[in-house]
Amino acid sequence: MKKIFLLFSLIGFLFGLDIKKAYYDSYNYEKMQDYKDAIKVLIPVYNQYPNGYTLNLRLGWLFFLSKQYQNALVHYRRASLISSFAIEPKLGMLKVYINLGDYDNALKIGDVILKEDYYNYYGNYYMILALKGKKEIKTAINLVDKMLVLYPTSTLFLVQLGELYFNIDKNKSKEIFENVLILDPNNVVAKDYLNLFKEQK
Repeated sequence: MKKIFLLFSLIGFLFGLDIKKAYYDSYNYEKMQDYKDAIKVLIPVYNQYPNGYTLNLRLGWLFFLSKQYQNALVHYRRASLISSFAIEPKLGMLKVYINLGDYDNALKIGDVILKEDYYNYYGNYYMILALKGKKEIKTAINLVDKMLVLYPTSTLFLVQLGELYFNIDKNKSKEIFENVLILDPNNVVAKDYLNLFKEQK
């Protein structure tokens, strides 16, 4: 980490860039949901240091937030090439593909992640979303069950399980969402589904 900081500092010195300030401003703009300016302040740094892993990862994230998905993919891919074993940019690509509705590519990236880290929390979660998008319900349920062995009280996975069972077994789905509200009394998704069950009676 110290070497990375020194490298950034040296680059900043050579090109007259205040890299620390650029990142500081970028994070502040992000907090204000001003993603355009959050990206803009980093572009001079990127122009001088296009192969920076952290920089590409951050730009991927900011373009994702601003729904410029193709630009997000460019930077996530570059970050993944720079650090081929890193899971972070692959997760970024996975989220982008899901938001684009490109479930086939999402599943391909998801497979790569799970081969590297079989129980990766968010890798499995986004894979479940992609499988749901492709209507591969049984496979999605199997993934949820796998993760609930490790995280039995994870409302993130329990909500997915409730949704997956909604069109298969209404009683089981209702029971799952009731359990979600025990763990998270303000869970909006669980409340919405339980209201649906009441309306259907």
